[in-house]
Amino acid sequence: MLSTLLVLAETTGHAVEAVAAHGEAPSGITKITHDFGISVPLILAQVLSFSIVAFVLWKFAFKPVLATLDERQAKISSGLSYAEEMKTKLAAAQEESAASAKRAQVEASRIIDEARKSAKDFLDKQTQETAAKANDIIAKAQQAIELEKKKMLAEARTEIARLVVVTTERVLAKKLTDADRSAYNDAASRELTNA
Repeated sequence: MLSTLLVLAETTGHAVEAVAAHGEAPSGITKITHDFGISVPLILAQVLSFSIVAFVLWKFAFKPVLATLDERQAKISSGLSYAEEMKTKLAAAQEESAASAKRAQVEASRIIDEARKSAKDFLDKQTQETAAKANDIIAKAQQAIELEKKKMLAEARTEIARLVVVTTERVLAKKLTDADRSAYNDAASRELTNA
């Protein structure tokens, strides 16, 4: 193809030169090229060189660069979509974390309330048991005091009766028999009981 263009350029150049040499007036394109001093073979050679350079650049420079740009654009798009997806997942995870924390707080409040209620119930039960035990102890103590009082009174009566008998024996200066003593003791006990 290159050789064809060169041959075409050379032929056109020779034709222009031949027309100019014969003194014929150039017409159309040949006149313009002649007036401006344009060499058609050079222009065709430059167009050919530019086409070859453009083809080589397209094939070995622009095409790989464009492919790399397309690949990077795809990676960037993928990265952006991944970032958006991660952002969405992060937001969902944060919402889940907040909901979980709220559930944990509600559960903790419920457990604390149950613990307080259990402690109050236990305290009330212990208070009632302690009060019942205290009342029981007081009742037993009162019974013991009452029994001790009765015992002391009985002992006091017996002692007073014995003293009355001993005093009476001394006053009367005579010895009493067991039957007399018993009678005096009973009489003294009755009078002490009535008093």
